[in-house]
Amino acid sequence: MVFQDIIKSIAAGDAEQSLALTKRALAQGFSAESVLEKGLIAGMDRVAEKFRNQRVMVPEVLMASRAMHAGLSLVEPCLKGAERKTAGKIVMGTVAGDLHDIGLCLVKMMVMTAGAQIINLGVDVTPKKFASVVRKEKPHILMMSALLTTTMTVMKEVIDELEFLEIRKNLIVIVGGAPVDSGFAKKIGADYYFEDAFEVRTFIEENLSKMVTKKSR
Repeated sequence: MVFQDIIKSIAAGDAEQSLALTKRALAQGFSAESVLEKGLIAGMDRVAEKFRNQRVMVPEVLMASRAMHAGLSLVEPCLKGAERKTAGKIVMGTVAGDLHDIGLCLVKMMVMTAGAQIINLGVDVTPKKFASVVRKEKPHILMMSALLTTTMTVMKEVIDELEFLEIRKNLIVIVGGAPVDSGFAKKIGADYYFEDAFEVRTFIEENLSKMVTKKSR
């Protein structure tokens, strides 16, 4: 069945094949929702299982994610106005002094499948830049990443800046990256720490709509 072929193409990190198979599935009359859930996301779930069992590495996960998004580029226009989309908004970026973006890109790709609106600030983002965008965009969630022990302390500076400007309230702050752990997250005043992009996606899928409803009251 075409869904199984899509899953295999994503597991193999073959973006060209994923695109072709997604196009075929839609042409055969399968709904965009079914192609998304039974093909594209199911493919990433298979990769997630292998990743958790340490059977694939981060570069392979990134290739799989890009393959999924090749198919998603065809499915997404068909989902406009669908219930899957939320008004949830997320600002994300890698903190100042850190130029690593593999983890950030992976999280962005994962979170997009949950229907969130993403504002990706990229790498080397200063506390003032984070705060400025939060003040302007009023997101539900702020995600920060750090891959170096020398830059992880900047996360605390960002939170301090948010509190100084009195825009920390009602904002969920999520931190992640190789040197970060739950103890550090708690120490700096972050709300959540997640070990990988799949954990982030699960959290977003389960909680973003609730955050949107709560904030709109």
